[in-house]
Amino acid sequence: MSDATAAETYDAEFFIDTACPWCWITSRWVTNVQAERDLKVRWRFISLKFLNEDKLDGYAVQHRDGHLAALKILRVLDEVRAREGNDAVGAAYTAIGTALHNHGRIGDALADMNAFLSECLVTAGLDAAYASHAEDESHDSPLRAETELALSRTGPDVGTPIITFNPDTEAERSVFGPVIPKAPKGEDAVVLWDAVVTLANSGVAEIKRTLRGDISFD
Repeated sequence: MSDATAAETYDAEFFIDTACPWCWITSRWVTNVQAERDLKVRWRFISLKFLNEDKLDGYAVQHRDGHLAALKILRVLDEVRAREGNDAVGAAYTAIGTALHNHGRIGDALADMNAFLSECLVTAGLDAAYASHAEDESHDSPLRAETELALSRTGPDVGTPIITFNPDTEAERSVFGPVIPKAPKGEDAVVLWDAVVTLANSGVAEIKRTLRGDISFD
């Protein structure tokens, strides 16, 4: 990780795995809040591949290929972060997530990861050569450590998204979620942000329903 990224002060940290469409939508809500407020967000990593590697249930088997593909993408993002810093990670994640989820190009990523990532990196204004790190397993140790860090903040049995508010301060609080079917914009995005921060600061452990609504990437 670049020294500049580590030394910065952030309002929040957002742990991403590119395989998760719910994580993607929540991340777009966060960027919508950034458009309304001077909100500094540090993009961090959590691997659903590592979270589910010991599971043999139907979910783990069904999503195995997608989680492995996402791990390869995280390897690339880890290298981008080390070389280019936090803003470059945000730009790359935006390009990759838009292609995967908004444009439905998951099949392209599975068919030719190098070509897919090269295109996305160029879209993000980055060197396509970073795509070669998709097969570099030397990134797995820091990615695993960051996954464990995320879970140390929320407790086990959660996935993505995970957000930490006021990281590295006495007011640090972390939550799994919010899981939302569509990213609110404008003032609606800010209202939801303030509500989630209030809940996180209150010490509430869980508020949940299983009905999520129809997912929308618009």
